[in-house]
Amino acid sequence: MKSEKRIVAYPAILDDSENPKGMYTVTFPDVPGAISQGMGVPEAMANGSEALGLMLYNEEKLPNVSDIKEIQKENQGSLVTMIFSDLAEAKKHVKTPMVKKNTTIPGDLAQKAEEAGINFSKTLTEALEQKLNSY
Repeated sequence: MKSEKRIVAYPAILDDSENPKGMYTVTFPDVPGAISQGMGVPEAMANGSEALGLMLYNEEKLPNVSDIKEIQKENQGSLVTMIFSDLAEAKKHVKTPMVKKNTTIPGDLAQKAEEAGINFSKTLTEALEQKLNSY
């Protein structure tokens, strides 16, 4: 199983101008669908990191990263900062639906596996993950 990290960083805008006191909305100009909020800057940044990870964890081609200084110039009334996300970690928290697959294997192999108490679904999943090297 792969255990490499895929850490990304994007400029984020934390804006409290249209929220109750202390509540920040987090947006990413380079990742329009990644939107979050939080009470206070630490929570807003943590939630923003999660939103960023959920939007990008499965993307092979990541959006280009804008110059943070340009974003700051355009958003002088807001807090602009870089927010990081580990896409490999985000992927671990995404629940994927299970599907049933029928397969055919040699009878003697099936019998030996059953006698050994091997879980067929788990074994097939592990073998596919290893073969695809995608998890």
